[in-house]
Amino acid sequence: MGPPMAPGQTGILPGRTGLLAGPSSQPEYASPGAAWAAAPPPPKSVQWKRVLLLVALVLFIGLCTVALLVIVGINIGIVPLMVGIAAALLPVPLLVYAFLWLDRYDPEPVKYLVFCFTWGAGVATFVAFLVNTGSGWLLDRWGQSENLVAVLVAPFIEEIMKAAGPLLLFLVRRKAFSGIIDAIVYCGLSAAGFAFVENILYLGGVGYAAGEEQGGALGGAQQLVLIFFGRIVLSGFAHPLFTSMTAIGLGIAARSGSRTIRWLAPFGGLLLAMMLHGSWNLMATLVQETQRSEIFLYGYFTVEMPIFLAVVGFTLWVRAAEGRLAEKVLPEYVRAGWLTPPEVASLGSVGKRLAARRWAKRVAGEAGAKAMAAYQFDLTRLTLLRDGLRRGLVTKPRDLEATLAEERRLLDAITAYRKVFAGQDPGVPRAVWDGRAYHITFPDGVVRTFAEPEQPVVPVPVRLAPPPPAYQ
Repeated sequence: MGPPMAPGQTGILPGRTGLLAGPSSQPEYASPGAAWAAAPPPPKSVQWKRVLLLVALVLFIGLCTVALLVIVGINIGIVPLMVGIAAALLPVPLLVYAFLWLDRYDPEPVKYLVFCFTWGAGVATFVAFLVNTGSGWLLDRWGQSENLVAVLVAPFIEEIMKAAGPLLLFLVRRKAFSGIIDAIVYCGLSAAGFAFVENILYLGGVGYAAGEEQGGALGGAQQLVLIFFGRIVLSGFAHPLFTSMTAIGLGIAARSGSRTIRWLAPFGGLLLAMMLHGSWNLMATLVQETQRSEIFLYGYFTVEMPIFLAVVGFTLWVRAAEGRLAEKVLPEYVRAGWLTPPEVASLGSVGKRLAARRWAKRVAGEAGAKAMAAYQFDLTRLTLLRDGLRRGLVTKPRDLEATLAEERRLLDAITAYRKVFAGQDPGVPRAVWDGRAYHITFPDGVVRTFAEPEQPVVPVPVRLAPPPPAYQ
């Protein structure tokens, strides 16, 4: 066990204290060739219940996807279906890359990203297709305009279904949501999957198949290009933009200690998504009914595009703020002797993180670069964990115990990773940080003490003082 906590204290921050007496007490550095994964996770036993649930989920998503493609293929034909798939695939890598780029600070497990994309592409589109088709049939029997499907029904069911996958992940794997950026990534991938399959229907059916009936293969190609320009080039961002409203609500809920906000924020975001989606469809419906394209141009450039740019700007601002969060939270660990000031400063931006990885590779080779990447990832997780404790996100004793255990695991892993690259730069004197000052060994063998500079030097070739003896 570690040293006892002070009254009212949360966490294990006092885990390292004490001043350095001299060079003889310095811990030995690990060699550059040491295994970079110095703190592997404990082995996991097979949990058959989870395996069966996972298999059932995969089969469900797969069946929905196959069923929808079969229905579309029967309606528009095999050749238009293949053409639609090929054309709809073109923007997918760009959209996926954009969301993965946003997630660089705290990359999420690939399995969660794949789940959200396939949910949007399979389940969300299949259910929305059934509801929209059934609603159109009912409205026709009741003598109502089928335009009501586009304006009222489609925004409602499509936004619910696109958000259902990320919401399910939020409820089952709450730790997977560390903030707004994570929610935007999950919801954005679900929306990208939905848009991909929907584009197959429009590009293959409304585009190629319709044009082929009137002008053969050439007419189909011309119509395909027109639909591609309208749906992909001009409005390829539409579905991710709508669902980003729900994502912002989920992200706020993930970082709020208020039970009321955790309930209301996702529903408020979903309502905004439906309204934005409905206004977009209304604009397109008015253009179709009135044959006045200026309605679309006005709405596109004065309403939709400003909203899109505002959301992009907000997302980049939040992403930068999450990067700066480390500089606000981790100084607690610096004062406790777990980290050095430059280590915290090196997390402030993507550029600084990449500079630290390049330095680690230069002084410790590939093992150093891998260790630095894992080190930065765990420091980011530690930042979010400590910030969650500050916000009161963990209240139940059982959850608090698990959180503190995770904090200890992260600190042990960070310490192990550091040993691979710390002290390996031959051009830098041996230096140790004890939580208050640097102790630098000069060429004459004398250890001199220096206060922390105003601007920390990054990256950091500094190690930490040895911890005190553990309490029994």
